[in-house]
Amino acid sequence: MPSAPRERKPLLAVVGLILILAGATGAGLLVLRSGQKVPAIVVSQQVGAGQQFTAQDFTEVQVSANTGLAYVPWSQAGQVLNFVAKTTIPAGTLLTPAMVTTNANSLAGKDLVGVPLKAGAMPISLNVGDHVELYALSRSAACQTVANSVVEQDVPVLAVSSSGAGSALITVGVDPATAGQLLCAAAAGSLGAVLLPGGAG
Repeated sequence: MPSAPRERKPLLAVVGLILILAGATGAGLLVLRSGQKVPAIVVSQQVGAGQQFTAQDFTEVQVSANTGLAYVPWSQAGQVLNFVAKTTIPAGTLLTPAMVTTNANSLAGKDLVGVPLKAGAMPISLNVGDHVELYALSRSAACQTVANSVVEQDVPVLAVSSSGAGSALITVGVDPATAGQLLCAAAAGSLGAVLLPGGAG
């Protein structure tokens, strides 16, 4: 016997179509949001530790909005010109707030000096932002230093790189009048560093 004709329900079909379109629209929005780009700051040329930023140091780049990084947005490029680099920043680096510091005035007129420190003549760990006293561990007539005398008081550590075997090379900001004596003592390998109370400056 012929089967009875199937009853059509146009209302349910319309509702189903609406739900499908709504789901597709929602999925499309998620895809668009996940790929949304925002302008951010990239360092276009290397900036040294303690160096104040200039407009030539920046370039604009588009990054994903949900990258998870605390990047500095391009809209704040003008404000960054009032800051200095906390550490040396290589070209092509996406700028983050942790890379900049506000102590531009404290570094004005300072010379940046690289100081090698041997294992046992420095704290186990030195970090950028720490303040140290640098001592001459031996007497040197050429460097005009006395054994166990202070060469530099309360100088900021601007960069730290490990040299292996517990030794390190640090960059400090010092007065030009004493930079030569510090370099002489550093070349003689007779320097020691003491971390000042309070840790980071």
